[in-house]
Amino acid sequence: MTTIDAPMSNGVDTARLFATLDAVKGAPEIAKFQFRASNRWVSGTHNQSTIHGFYGAGQELAHRQPSTFDADHPEVLVGQDNAPTPVEFLLHALAACITSGLANIAAARGVNLTSVESTVEGDIDLLGILGLSDDVRNGYERIRISFHLEGDEPDKLRRVVEQSRLRSAVYDVLTNGVPVDVSVTTG
Repeated sequence: MTTIDAPMSNGVDTARLFATLDAVKGAPEIAKFQFRASNRWVSGTHNQSTIHGFYGAGQELAHRQPSTFDADHPEVLVGQDNAPTPVEFLLHALAACITSGLANIAAARGVNLTSVESTVEGDIDLLGILGLSDDVRNGYERIRISFHLEGDEPDKLRRVVEQSRLRSAVYDVLTNGVPVDVSVTTG
């Protein structure tokens, strides 16, 4: 079965996927996007981010509804454990980005998926972030992600994961870095 015969493959609307690819090929300027999040401090290490509006396809857009995410530290790290830590959200972002990509890539290639699961682990030494050692970095020292897929033959599934890794925006940011500008206003 090809993606042309099945407009939905692995939950992906392949007709819309290919139409999007064609639209961007025809007008590359619509590929420029800006995603945004606003954050506010709640108390202690607890804070909350809201994601709603973004710019893309040459216009201001918004998700159907705002999404709100709390972040905190566990009690052992002086928080109240109201939510996952920011570095745990990073692990989620990596797994989610590669998984979303592999669903699209599999659909585009006509690869059948019946199950996709992953586990992501990140090793961090708090001596850096706590300012107790200048020789230890503040962030993760290593991240591992392990996928278990079921569906088509193993070689096809492995190639889909590899292509998704190569095209993942989150993987790219983590492995290649990105400039981050910080500004402050007071009042």
